[in-house]
Amino acid sequence: MTLNRRALLNTTATATLGAVAGCALPGNAANTPKTPFTVADTYIPIVGSDLVFPVRRIYCIGRNYAAHAREMGSDPNREPPFFFQKPTDAIQNVAPGTVADHPYPTLTKNYHYEVELVAALHQGGRNIDPAQALSHVYGYTIGLDMTRRDLQRAMGDEKKPWEIGKSFDRSAPLGPLHLASQIGHFTQGAIWLKVNGQLKQNANLKQMIWSVAEQISKLSQAFELQPGDIIYSGTPENVGPVVRGDVIDCHIDGLPNLGIRIT
Repeated sequence: MTLNRRALLNTTATATLGAVAGCALPGNAANTPKTPFTVADTYIPIVGSDLVFPVRRIYCIGRNYAAHAREMGSDPNREPPFFFQKPTDAIQNVAPGTVADHPYPTLTKNYHYEVELVAALHQGGRNIDPAQALSHVYGYTIGLDMTRRDLQRAMGDEKKPWEIGKSFDRSAPLGPLHLASQIGHFTQGAIWLKVNGQLKQNANLKQMIWSVAEQISKLSQAFELQPGDIIYSGTPENVGPVVRGDVIDCHIDGLPNLGIRIT
């Protein structure tokens, strides 16, 4: 009787602890929190798989090509890397071989394109050594960091945060992920963008000031990186405006092109 009572007390205590911690208990279903509404998760398709990549955070590096830094009024020889974030609902998945409709956003009269290589992480950590950083990359894709430039500049002039210029709905169109284990890592190769067939941005990935490995290392000094984080690795020079009806075509060697139509 004593053993049975002790077992009962232990079971009750464990159940209480599990309920408080919100943890699943052995042999029981997980305690799923009850919410007044549901919030959609964000995923990126993975090429050649029925799996999808769950997105936790979107990091972006600013002014990572010297010529672009200069055109934005910065000195690339003196500036350490800096980062900002977009919300996960900024993602707009675009299938290869298609031209997706992309809505012209509200509040802006100067809407800009920025083509970028995107790295997706399947391992996290703090203070990651640059020599080990690429082992944290799960895959790559091509993306656009769409920007309400007038709003970004206005906030910058007032020394206020400029999320309103960068962190809005569908401001991060991208293609599906290609596994790094299959296509390797991107340290060089052409990156370009055309608007209505006219070449606007044209550079090479090797012109990045901070490589993908260095970006991961620097980010991990400020944040604990986690699986599901993605990193927009910066854009070349000659960013510029688009209007409704314009078609953007983006390219990075080794990846399918990305296409959107501004609507």
